[in-house]
Amino acid sequence: MNDLDLGICMTTTGAKPQGATDEASAARAVREMFDAIAPRYDLLNHVLSANVDRLWWRRAARRFKAVLANPDAAVLDICCGTGDMTMALLKRRPKGAQPILAADFSHAMLSRGAKKFGGPGVGARVAGDPFAVPLEADALHLPLGTGSLDLIVSAFGFRNLANYEAGLREFHRVLKPGGQLGILEFSEPGGLIGKAYAVYFRRVLPAIGRAICGQNGAYSYLPASVGNFPAPPEMVARMQATGYEQCAWQPYTFGIAGLYTAVQVNT
Repeated sequence: MNDLDLGICMTTTGAKPQGATDEASAARAVREMFDAIAPRYDLLNHVLSANVDRLWWRRAARRFKAVLANPDAAVLDICCGTGDMTMALLKRRPKGAQPILAADFSHAMLSRGAKKFGGPGVGARVAGDPFAVPLEADALHLPLGTGSLDLIVSAFGFRNLANYEAGLREFHRVLKPGGQLGILEFSEPGGLIGKAYAVYFRRVLPAIGRAICGQNGAYSYLPASVGNFPAPPEMVARMQATGYEQCAWQPYTFGIAGLYTAVQVNT
């Protein structure tokens, strides 16, 4: 299947932080930005979303409850940030289950996440409880074997990749045949809700971000990155073109966010 078969023009290749001139500089800018805002990241997310983000993580994890219930399933939370999606996945894992891999290329974000989801000795976790192993890694170049994973989930990190097609190909590589992919991302809803949301997202959110975080660029980048990200029909088409099957998008909260799902097949 090609782009013309789908009637969709695919022009956006990846994240475009201000000042970035190529994929390498885009990746570097994103990493530096998230390293800088890591100390305030959790607070800002919850304030800006009025805690709705917690519902999105739980709902996404519930979508994959069957595979998560298998103690031998190999699971990766990629672009895990400070670990909230990882924690939602862990709540669906049985005692004694194989640890989840929680990967991010921002050292500062991953370090904060590890304090939440690490093994025995972290927080109140006891031996036998499910936990995750932090992995500092680039989503476009995963240090994992081909066909080694049963599930990959990414929450609000995929749009920050420097190359979306390369990310989908790399996920396809490391998933087993029949393995599942879930990408939770923001989108731009239409209608009156979309107009109101656009005002909040482009004017109010950056101002709050500056006040709490002291970072102007990061929270100006956020609405720009959502606007630059492929619309749901295009994103689904990209997944299909990469070789996934059963590709779909489920909107959350009037389409402000949504979960992309797909299954890996041999191509």
